[in-house]
Amino acid sequence: MQSPSRAPAAPARATRRYLTAELTAPTSLFARSGGGRVLHRLRPRTEFGSRTILGVVGERPGWLEVLTPLLANRRHGWIRTQAVRVHATDYDIRVDRSAHVAALRHAGRLVVRFPVAVGRPGNETPLGRFAVTDKLRPVDGTSPYGCCALALSGHQTRLEPGWPGGDRLAIHGTPATWSIGQAVSLGCMRAPEQALRELMRRVPLGTPVLIRA
Repeated sequence: MQSPSRAPAAPARATRRYLTAELTAPTSLFARSGGGRVLHRLRPRTEFGSRTILGVVGERPGWLEVLTPLLANRRHGWIRTQAVRVHATDYDIRVDRSAHVAALRHAGRLVVRFPVAVGRPGNETPLGRFAVTDKLRPVDGTSPYGCCALALSGHQTRLEPGWPGGDRLAIHGTPATWSIGQAVSLGCMRAPEQALRELMRRVPLGTPVLIRA
């Protein structure tokens, strides 16, 4: 299995913080700020049992524009600020799909770079900005997701008929370590266990994941 590479120490830079929103009560997800059409009802716990902490991509007085897996890729919704606690993180994860490489950064500085498997032709990993929604540790030692998985707000868009695993996009482990660094998945990103454990330890829910071509 390929190991992640660590960056040498670098001079401190100005912090670039990303806002996140932790739901404190059930709330409506609106199509636009100011109210109007309700898209969904959000709850303080995700479908996997984690606290619901959403990535924030925009702000208006009294409102936050957020990423949620209840919407299609590249679609955003709006929630009232009174229903959340606002946090911030200096972490982000950047994925270069064509190079099959991902990087964890903190305040703009590289923490660790590691290879990933990405979607195969016809099942390409979707591009854009997503957010970490859950940090999962499978209890089954034979899990196809390896030691752990970071579920994301995005969706795989071209699953095979009868696929039983759902369509949520994720960065996860794999027993097929030979596949890491290749374009072979149905859209998710497979990463080395060492890198995943570092992500699980460092990355808070709501952390942005930016996938480029």
